[in-house]
Amino acid sequence: MELTFAIIFGLLFGFALNRAGATNPENIINMLRLNDLRLMKAIIFAIGLSAAALFSGLAIGFIDPAHISIKTAYIGVLIGGALLGIGFAIAGYCPGTGLAAFATGRKDALFFIIGGLCGAFIYTLSFGWLAENTAVFTDIAGGSVSLAQTGNDKYDALITSVPGTVIGVGFGLVMMIIAAVLPVHLLGPKTAPDQDD
Repeated sequence: MELTFAIIFGLLFGFALNRAGATNPENIINMLRLNDLRLMKAIIFAIGLSAAALFSGLAIGFIDPAHISIKTAYIGVLIGGALLGIGFAIAGYCPGTGLAAFATGRKDALFFIIGGLCGAFIYTLSFGWLAENTAVFTDIAGGSVSLAQTGNDKYDALITSVPGTVIGVGFGLVMMIIAAVLPVHLLGPKTAPDQDD
């Protein structure tokens, strides 16, 4: 059943990425150049809506806090995030948008996917050496810590004086407001992507 849900939600996510224009690298590059922020507005709104829905679901008991999983923050996350950002800016794809773009028939996305798989393979081969000989996996900021209380006692919260629902829903509402008021174009004229891409 979990596999069925994963496939259904994966298909819906890919459809949403395509509808938002995230499968066209021109849109992503224009967003990063601050020329066309429609995609950024969609991303920021989705983050806000997800945060508000998650913490609302936790508050009313619809979501079991035991299902909350917070990834550990360590130095490698910062390095990996920087590498992902550089690749995102150069290729115009991230892992999710690359797969969705390939599903739409974009051939350039195939090279992005192959590159990502090669990088993952090299990382897998070097994982043991990195763990033993470097500080890449040293916890930072407390390791697995949430900004707000989630109700899962396995994870500490950085802010304990304010209920998690207030922080989570408040953050979500702020993000949705930012998405609504953010202008479509910050720098330069609009550059329309080729519809055939």
